[in-house]
Amino acid sequence: MAGAASALFLLDIKGHVLVWRDYRGDVSALQAERFFTKHIEKEGDAGSQGPVVYDNGVTYMFIQHNNLYLMTASRHNCNAASLLLFLHRLVDVFKHYFEELEEESLRDNFVVVYELLDEMMDFGYPQYTEATILSEFIKTDAYRMEVSQRPPMAVTNAVSWRSEGIHYKKNEVFLDVVENVNILVNSNGQIVRSEVVGALKMRTYLSGMPECKLGLNDRVLLEAQGRTTKGKAIDLDDIKFHQCVRLARFENDRTISFVPPDGAFDLMTYRLSTQVKPLIWVEAHVERHSKSRVEITVKARSQFKERSTATNVEIELPVPADAINPDIRTSMGSAAYAPENDALCWKIKSFPGGKEYMLRAEFNLPSITAEEALPERKAPIRVKFEIPYFTISGIQVRYLKIIEKSGYQALPWVRYITMAGEYELRLI
Repeated sequence: MAGAASALFLLDIKGHVLVWRDYRGDVSALQAERFFTKHIEKEGDAGSQGPVVYDNGVTYMFIQHNNLYLMTASRHNCNAASLLLFLHRLVDVFKHYFEELEEESLRDNFVVVYELLDEMMDFGYPQYTEATILSEFIKTDAYRMEVSQRPPMAVTNAVSWRSEGIHYKKNEVFLDVVENVNILVNSNGQIVRSEVVGALKMRTYLSGMPECKLGLNDRVLLEAQGRTTKGKAIDLDDIKFHQCVRLARFENDRTISFVPPDGAFDLMTYRLSTQVKPLIWVEAHVERHSKSRVEITVKARSQFKERSTATNVEIELPVPADAINPDIRTSMGSAAYAPENDALCWKIKSFPGGKEYMLRAEFNLPSITAEEALPERKAPIRVKFEIPYFTISGIQVRYLKIIEKSGYQALPWVRYITMAGEYELRLI
């Protein structure tokens, strides 16, 4: 059976093995420790290197978290992406149990760690990685483990992410469509990079084993159904689903159907690499007076429709490192000098669409610089904002149906929000 992990190691920051779980008996702890300490010494910081290394017939895959390394080793041609994802899931489970995963919390909970490793991986193959399900039959308190407990049905079910017998007085589903806008503008005002990264974040409080169906304004689906798609449909790239979604059904008829986990989870993430118009445009003009004073004039303009309003807008403007005695005036909001960041932070609580606001700031420069001094490194203007009830991609939830055999009525709530991701303008 090729493709499985031979062993799993939890190592300290120096590369010494703290916990070792041998699944196939063909990679020893001593062999792995020797490799890893040698690798750290040779490469310097192991965290800055590639996460997959082949050495002497063994493939090592590792990630770093705080002062720990989590590593799998395999002599087979295994799926590296799958095992690296398993290591990240392992971190999530440990954090669920220990609040924070570090060397001290690991040493305090050896018993629980080994129990979790036995349940989460079998003969080198990943099994259950849902922390909520594992915590139902593996208790953190060692005293509670004396009573033998039956594993919950979810472990032996096809639906491993949801337990049976969940009951709520009020059945509700909250769906947040969150889009992050990543934009990079160069000094000429041209957009160098532009993309939208979106996520459908759900919180479900539903009884029983409900079946949910979600419909989006997906161009492929609407065209397949023979519907008109004038400006209302979108093309989604790089779609990634939660494991609860039936992929075969989606590939067949583009229907997103699933039995949801209980509580909060990301149903789906997607990306749009289309050219995006900057939602908030910032123009900055810097004027130096006799090398002892600098004056900065900033215009901020919202470039979205008037019916929308951006909230919690923060514009971070770089200023010279030796600037002192700021004199700041704004037409809206408040601005403060943050010398620890060499920046001026302009905050506007509410920024309606189609509006323009101004900021003027004056600083003294006490330092004397040589005529031939090297030009200082210029930081970009960074912008943060949130626009509720608005999506830049135009994605729409056409329907969200909840079907459960008991026939109860559930309330679906849908909310849209657009936020600034990596939003930088290199204009100064």
